[in-house]
Amino acid sequence: MSSEKPKLAVIGAGIAGMAMAWLARDEFDVVLYEAEPRLGGHADTQLVTLNGVEVAVDTGFIVLNDRNYPNLEGFFRELDVATHDTEMTFGVSIGDGALEYGGSNLAQLFAQKTNLLRPRFWRMIQDILRFNREAPTLLTSETTETLGDYLDRNRYSAGFTEDHILPMGAAIWSASVAGMRAFPARHFVRFFHNHGLLTINDRPQWRTVTGGSRMYVAKLRAALGARVRSASPVRRVSRMGDRVSVSTDHDTAMFDQIVLACHADQALAMIEQPTPEERALLGAVRFQANTAVLHTDPALMPRRKAVWSAWNYLSRDAADHGQAISVTYWMNALQGIKTSKPLLVSLNPLIPPDPAQVLLRRHYTHPVFDTAAMAAQAALPGIQGVDRLWFAGAWTGWGFHEDGIASAVRIAQALGLGIPWQARTERRAA
Repeated sequence: MSSEKPKLAVIGAGIAGMAMAWLARDEFDVVLYEAEPRLGGHADTQLVTLNGVEVAVDTGFIVLNDRNYPNLEGFFRELDVATHDTEMTFGVSIGDGALEYGGSNLAQLFAQKTNLLRPRFWRMIQDILRFNREAPTLLTSETTETLGDYLDRNRYSAGFTEDHILPMGAAIWSASVAGMRAFPARHFVRFFHNHGLLTINDRPQWRTVTGGSRMYVAKLRAALGARVRSASPVRRVSRMGDRVSVSTDHDTAMFDQIVLACHADQALAMIEQPTPEERALLGAVRFQANTAVLHTDPALMPRRKAVWSAWNYLSRDAADHGQAISVTYWMNALQGIKTSKPLLVSLNPLIPPDPAQVLLRRHYTHPVFDTAAMAAQAALPGIQGVDRLWFAGAWTGWGFHEDGIASAVRIAQALGLGIPWQARTERRAA
């Protein structure tokens, strides 16, 4: 009887792929393929120099919280990754500062004094309270209604929809404001409920990785060692009887199980002769390209410093709503970074930052969560593990780091692997 371990290929070294490879490293002969030279995916820390001082700043994954990220928190404990408290405040600037407000307290809400005189603004506040009160009824509903249709049917004001709820959703999911109207209402409300966004006080504590997300990526790379094949894009995945082959530009290897921990469209493009079910499900999930610019130009922040928040939505007017979201992350507040100039990450900048203040640009893609994508998520268990192919990634959930690692955990459990942080929690509970 052979004592060789079964062979597992993991394709994609974002959080889902790295976690999958780490969980399987003892029971499987694992190979982790990554197309890019670096690991991490959206865990992307930049090292920049400001006034002679090197600073580590994240331009992709930034935060987690103590309520909605149980797997990521547990994983970080296993890796001994340090985190510290941060804030998740939200500011809005529309029409080159014609309307500005922040949501952290009353002083921010009325930092622009003319807001006190605007009926549209007061109606927005009334509708925020009404939405927080009425929307939870969707938690027990099976409706397929979109968020836009729900807002229209319940006659929410333009101030609430255009100046608050759609911009906030677009900022959370790196989507367009118009695209948020197609977001399933029931899932939108469930997310807001789970994250304490339908209440004033019951909010989770947000945290960020001390030293940037590169710290946990480095520990994973060290733990996985020679199992990692970076700069090795997979060109083809082929079913070969009772095994599956993985082909790169350099070689082809055979495996017993494959985890495609990449975007749905990337996975579909790799599979030779996908099944009709795989083609329909993976093809139903769309992705949106977004550009992140790291810079120090305050022109991409609210005009009033009192409104500056951790996340800042900017638009000229309603004409911007069909475009990709423009949001600026104030990294000094989010990561506790002290610099002489504001350190900012603008996603799809509304105006070009001053070239002299641009530090670098990065390009990311994010899943678009519409009715088709949600239906694909619901159908995903039906194709998992069929012919030894498994699918993981943040697109299988809400699109965040926790969703990526949670997808790996589900596959690991289906393969009979233990989850160390869950076992420790169960032992403590006993």
